[in-house]
Amino acid sequence: MSTFLSVFVTVISLGTIFGCLALLIWCTKDKMGVEEGAPTGHTFDGISEINNPLPKWWSYLFVFMIVFSLFYLALYPGLGNFKGLLGWQSSNQDIRSLEESRAAATEAREQGKLVQYDREMVKADEVFGARFRELAYEADGETYRAIADIAQDESATKVGQRLFLQNCAQCHGSDARGARGFPNLADADWLYGGNPEQIKTTIMHGRKGAMPAWGDGLGEDGVKEVTSYVLSLSGRRVDEVEAQKGQARFAVCAACHGMDGTGNVAMGAPNLTDGIWLYGGSRAAVEDSIRHGRAGVMPAWDNILGEDKVHLLAAYVYSLNNN
Repeated sequence: MSTFLSVFVTVISLGTIFGCLALLIWCTKDKMGVEEGAPTGHTFDGISEINNPLPKWWSYLFVFMIVFSLFYLALYPGLGNFKGLLGWQSSNQDIRSLEESRAAATEAREQGKLVQYDREMVKADEVFGARFRELAYEADGETYRAIADIAQDESATKVGQRLFLQNCAQCHGSDARGARGFPNLADADWLYGGNPEQIKTTIMHGRKGAMPAWGDGLGEDGVKEVTSYVLSLSGRRVDEVEAQKGQARFAVCAACHGMDGTGNVAMGAPNLTDGIWLYGGSRAAVEDSIRHGRAGVMPAWDNILGEDKVHLLAAYVYSLNNN
């Protein structure tokens, strides 16, 4: 948080608290010019207003909350960059792996500080970690079970499915069939390869896909011609003359997609011959992809989930089109 934003948050927070205190003091003053409990002289619809003060319990409750808030902000973070006298943190600025969380929790205990994220990560591992390891490892407890074998284990794939719903469904959908810009994981079409180890590598380390924009290089006519050729690769009916011209221009695309357009899993370049389109297969959508390029990022999950969970998650994803 920048210094300006830190000061701004501090001023707003303390200003609100002391503003409430000032309002409370102002409200406890008798400004009506008549004794408490006496009529003020203001009547409406036969109802006479009485000069009654705020109930004492109400005033005391306000005072208690104001004092409590000041003590809270002194002990815990809430005033900009001030971390509080206890040094408590709900989470870490960077995402830790489970091993880092264990080390941080141990260090925090030694220093008397409360780091809730690390403490809860270690507690969750103590409760559930053994079950994840039981499903992911062979009987020796040291060698991972083959992902293809885990994919046949119903109890293991149920755990993998829960991990998927918790962490992956936001992009790929609860049924894993994806959406525009997010791959369908249930169809056997894989940008970076669909064997068990390739799937695990994708989940562990993430992927960054980038297709350059060719609008300036090809020109509008070139974009239309290449679009016609690309669509023809999957059997679509197009202008044959335009497609022939596009085939000559396709040489700039072949470096990633291959001369035959079947793609390259090493680079995440899609197969253009199968009629499956990540960003839409209409002529307008394909033209837009060629003209402006595409950029897709899948985050790495190794530090977030740990390898044991990723192993089970990979088995679930593999099972979607191999069972």
